[in-house]
Formats: sequence, C-alpha cells, structure tokens
Amino acid sequence: MSGVKRKRNVLSVKQKLEILQKLDNGESASTDAEDVLNERNTISYSAALQSVETLLDYMGQRGFDYGGIIAVRKIYVDIRQEINKQQKQRRITDFLIGEC
Repeated sequence: MSGVKRKRNVLSVKQKLEILQKLDNGESASTDAEDVLNERNTISYSAALQSVETLLDYMGQRGFDYGGIIAVRKIYVDIRQEINKQQKQRRITDFLIGEC
C-alpha cells in the first residue's frame, strides 16, 4: 500500500475539548467521534492526552486566562491518572497470569 495517500480526518480544537470533557465526565465520546470522523473509532487515552497537551500549548501561546488553563490542566491530569490506573491494572493482570 505504499504510495497510497490516506485521507486524514482532523478534529477542531473545540471538538477535541468537547470530547475530552465527555471523557472526563465518564461518558462515551465514540458517538461524537463517529459523527465528526464518520468512523467507528473511539478516542484513545493517549490521543486525548496529546490533544490536551496541544491545547495547553496553544492556550499558553495565546494568553488565555489562568482559569481556562487550569480547567484544561485538570482534564490532562485526569487522563494521565486513568492511563496510570490502566497500566497498573495491566501489570497486576500480567503478574497474576504469569503466576499460573
């Protein structure tokens, strides 16, 4: 498949923030992502984390107010905690499976 260009769908910053807020509230963002991208993919935690990092960089460069940056930073911390929780669970599962 080399030489074949694949169309890349990109979410706007607003769309990313809306999806991240839904993830932060424990809701599924798959429906929104499907509507925007017309695909059956859910947003991964690593993609969400990268999007929040990009948004924080943008907000810092554009001089957004401190309250807005803190709110987005909280989303970043929440996503990072969820990633850490999943990694810990995976290590525990791997350890227990390895013991059998």
